[in-house]
Amino acid sequence: MSLSYAVTGVAWLLVPLTYGFLARVTTGPALSPLGLLATKIVTPRINTKHRFVAGPPKRFAQFVGLVFSSSASVLWMLDLGTASRLVAAALAVAAFLEAAFAVCLGCIMFRFLMRLGVIPERVCEQCNNLVLEPSAKV
Repeated sequence: MSLSYAVTGVAWLLVPLTYGFLARVTTGPALSPLGLLATKIVTPRINTKHRFVAGPPKRFAQFVGLVFSSSASVLWMLDLGTASRLVAAALAVAAFLEAAFAVCLGCIMFRFLMRLGVIPERVCEQCNNLVLEPSAKV
């Protein structure tokens, strides 16, 4: 969706994109149509061994997606279409890395922030042994 917006500039695409991230940050996949599609239909049908990742890093990654999609929306509202499309393109790159290579940039950032002490270890005790390898979308 972010790639479609980045390429076409069709602004209404920002609405479901931003809503999806907001829904996943606040409730997980429960209120996100794409989250439900990924967790209930697509992921169970992928014939591979799934590695589940702790929730806090994934939720943080969704928050980063919300920041990017909201920023793209605000930039569009400020009539800064090119900047808005560049932000959406960056979001598309991050989504591609996650989908194609199971590289979650938000999860990597979360782990880095934990090591710096910005995010306290109590936030995610499971994360001490976090392996940033292929993961199911949880």
